[in-house]
Amino acid sequence: MAATNLRDRLERIDAVRWRIPRAARPGMRVDGIVFGTEAMMDDLATGEALEQVANVACLPGIRGASLAMPDIHWGYGFCIGGVAATDPSQGGVISPGGVGYDINCGVRLLRSDLGEADVRPLLHDLAAALQANVPAGVGTPGRHHFAQRELRRLLEGGVPYLRALGFASDDDVACCEAYGRIDGAEADALSTRALERGADQCGTLGSGNHFVEVQVVDRVEDPLAAERFGVVEGQVCVLIHTGSRGLGYQVCDDALRALRGVPERYGIELPDRQLACAPVHSDEGRAYLGGMRAAANFAFCNRQLLTGLVRETFEGVFGRPWSALGLELVYDVAHNIAKVERHHVGGEAVEVCVHRKGATRAFPAGHPDVPARYRDVGQPVIVPGDMGRASWLLAGSEGAMRDAFGSSCHGAGRALSRKAALRAAKGRDVRAELAARGIEARAASRRGLDEEQPDAYKDVDDVVDVVHQADLSRKVARLKPLVVIKG
Repeated sequence: MAATNLRDRLERIDAVRWRIPRAARPGMRVDGIVFGTEAMMDDLATGEALEQVANVACLPGIRGASLAMPDIHWGYGFCIGGVAATDPSQGGVISPGGVGYDINCGVRLLRSDLGEADVRPLLHDLAAALQANVPAGVGTPGRHHFAQRELRRLLEGGVPYLRALGFASDDDVACCEAYGRIDGAEADALSTRALERGADQCGTLGSGNHFVEVQVVDRVEDPLAAERFGVVEGQVCVLIHTGSRGLGYQVCDDALRALRGVPERYGIELPDRQLACAPVHSDEGRAYLGGMRAAANFAFCNRQLLTGLVRETFEGVFGRPWSALGLELVYDVAHNIAKVERHHVGGEAVEVCVHRKGATRAFPAGHPDVPARYRDVGQPVIVPGDMGRASWLLAGSEGAMRDAFGSSCHGAGRALSRKAALRAAKGRDVRAELAARGIEARAASRRGLDEEQPDAYKDVDDVVDVVHQADLSRKVARLKPLVVIKG
């Protein structure tokens, strides 16, 4: 069925919720629910993302609905912005397409005691130092090289393992999703090639949409939550966005090869081969989960080691220890992951496997998995925008638990493909355009900036308005970019 037909079948639930009814497509086991405005839905009319929401609704054991956040756009198997929970007790499956190639691509936010007035005179020096100190670009190795035994310990131990080595503080562990370590990681589930690719990539930024940004808090919307998170208006913060690098890509690639023919073996019919899957409790499902969790731990550690490089850079530029600069971790969240969690579905508490692809966890106040220091206001939810406009710090809301398996959006979402962005940048100087806005942008190549220009993304303010209105997460503070470092 064409995506345009699905747009015609959409039923409006309220101002920011739309339903693809289960009857719209043979094989759908649940409805599709898309969060967005009418204009966003119109933009989806000629694409494949709505088709993917309907496809995911056909997965065995899916509960509730096949969900899509307002940053929805096409991805491999699942759309980016897709959320789906499958029930292992009802034959629920795990699908690598519901996690993606960049396993645990995610973001972490650092706050500081510096104000914009402290940083603005040194902006050029800070940008140059960050570009020099942060390994970025395709295939660029990092400062750390882990022998196989060490790498296996890192894959299973996560950020707590780095703490034991002196590369993380107690607060760095306390302010990571899942404390920087997903239980059940199995280093032995990874191929030799995956281990080889990860040996020198922990502590590297990579390329594409990954970045380090120095930002300033533009405004505060929720003073109580902002106080708990340690942010104030005019304060300088740092946002780090990257994932599991080549190791995670290899884990996904290996899993997709291993799953060829597996759905048929279990009698599973799929509308799209990119949804290759296996029952959660099958040998194949357990093997993927073990490898995926190991890659997720690698990504947490990657962002932690990058945090060390950022802190070291600030020390050099400002001449004070990072602790004296107040460069503390606010939170670190995963964007591409599948996690076994307990949620209420149809009035009962059930254990489900929640796929979040281009979506972030958004647990509310009082939830036991929210760090104790934030438990009265909810989990920090970090939503990067684009390098010319803004990013947002949000807090998880009760509505996320009720309507979206504790999930919210993960970013602005692409509006242009990379090829279209390159065409739109022809004859322009994106770096000069950003400089005119007071933003120092550095990248390994001009192409990287062109592909990631602000116009390539939806306006993050519009996306955040939707999740705020839908009570998936609520606005805490808006942050504007000052320095952008990309691969």
